[in-house]
Amino acid sequence: MISQLGRYEVLGELGQGAMGVVYKAKDPLIDRVVAIKTINLGLALDEKEEYEGRFYQEAKAAGRLNHPNIVTIYDVGKSADVAYIAMEFLEGRELRDIMNDGGKLPVDQVLDIVAQVALGLAYAHEHEIVHRDVKPSNIMVVRDGHVKITDFGIARMASSAVRTQTGMVLGSPKYMSPEQVMGKNIDQRSDIFSLGVMLYEMLTGQAPFNGENVNAIMYQTLNAAPPPPNVLNPGVPEMLNYIVAKALAKPVDDRYQNAKDFAADLRACRDTLPRSGQPLDVSKAPAGGEKKLPDAIAVTGSRNVDVEEDVGASSAAKLSQAFDSGAATMRLAAMTATPDEVDQLSKTLKLARPSMEEINRSAQTVKVPKAAPSRPIEPVSPVRPATPLSQPALPHRVGSLLLFSLVALVLLGLAAIFVF
Repeated sequence: MISQLGRYEVLGELGQGAMGVVYKAKDPLIDRVVAIKTINLGLALDEKEEYEGRFYQEAKAAGRLNHPNIVTIYDVGKSADVAYIAMEFLEGRELRDIMNDGGKLPVDQVLDIVAQVALGLAYAHEHEIVHRDVKPSNIMVVRDGHVKITDFGIARMASSAVRTQTGMVLGSPKYMSPEQVMGKNIDQRSDIFSLGVMLYEMLTGQAPFNGENVNAIMYQTLNAAPPPPNVLNPGVPEMLNYIVAKALAKPVDDRYQNAKDFAADLRACRDTLPRSGQPLDVSKAPAGGEKKLPDAIAVTGSRNVDVEEDVGASSAAKLSQAFDSGAATMRLAAMTATPDEVDQLSKTLKLARPSMEEINRSAQTVKVPKAAPSRPIEPVSPVRPATPLSQPALPHRVGSLLLFSLVALVLLGLAAIFVF
């Protein structure tokens, strides 16, 4: 282990990330303990210059962020082939470790955590900084239950640099937005989708898009629709179903357009729930890091052949109509906004304003989707029964016999006249 990085005295190793080692260190100038994240610059000369330039540009941009829910960056520097960022040292635990330890958290605590993350993202987005790698292992929960987002700007710097060199995109496959998977330009709405994935996982205990390999996960992110959260966790209120649906909308225009609105809806939903009163325990030693898939994913254009060919490993049930993004937005507005705002939204989306009765009825119809039968069941054509020999048919038959008898008698009478 190294003992010095610039002026910082390294005290120990805190962990290892995708881009380098994280150290606990001391700044002797002001006697302050800091966390130092290192970035390996062991690249070819031309690549190194571009990579280093982007690193400083993004690190400085992230350093301008000053928000209670974003980790504070103090300094950037370089020592030999190692660039580093000195940042606030946090006494707490990664959200990933907390999730691994305790399973599903109470819904009100989930909403508290995710709302804080959304507020931090909203502040960063207002300063034109997109995180690009929102996931539980980049969220720290400190002793007072306060939440801090880490690694701001680093993911953007890394993905831009590496993509220039190799056509690769960095990110955590399970939390990537559809536009990230496609290799398209992204904005703040990509962070909102990633946070929606994290919210879904915290509520249900499983990721909305999963698979046996990276290609399967990417295919699901682009094509699959997960079941509503309250199908997997009955404690999730219906209002939260709509919030998740809006955050996970695949078309970017159907999503929350800013993280501040996302946070406002999360807090409005939380206010309708009883408080669990169970403080998060962040004093335990980490139970183990996140199980990671490869961070670099090949993106060869707007479509990925490998992804399309791996359909077999990633079949998923479709959402019910109660969980589609447009309808979810209208139902959510009907539950939280003023009548004038709902009317305006109804005109904008060209959707009818739902009544509370319709909202409650849709909540009762959300069920776990069932797999289609392997062989379609052909409908059986009904067989019309033969006309029964019932009483209503007898008068007609009797009448016919009488008429036949009368005609026969008349003919016999005529024959007798001619004979005699």
